[in-house]
Amino acid sequence: MEDKVSYWQENLRLIFICLAIWFVVSFGFGLLLVEPLNAIRLGGYKLGFWFAQQGSIYTFVALIFWYTKKMNELDKKYNVGE
Repeated sequence: MEDKVSYWQENLRLIFICLAIWFVVSFGFGLLLVEPLNAIRLGGYKLGFWFAQQGSIYTFVALIFWYTKKMNELDKKYNVGE
């Protein structure tokens, strides 16, 4: 029973980390910090605009791969099969 609780605690920790990163990138960089980031250019576009339009999407896709890798490691650690 303790393994199940530990497994879910670690799983929820990973989910919280993913949501926090995505929130910071999409809301923080794309909306709150857009003006300071617009002083920097990336590929000819203002960085604040880039984060609002593309950065949050790229971050989300990267987080999917990171979460999959970490969950596979967690499944092996607790011997949880599909």
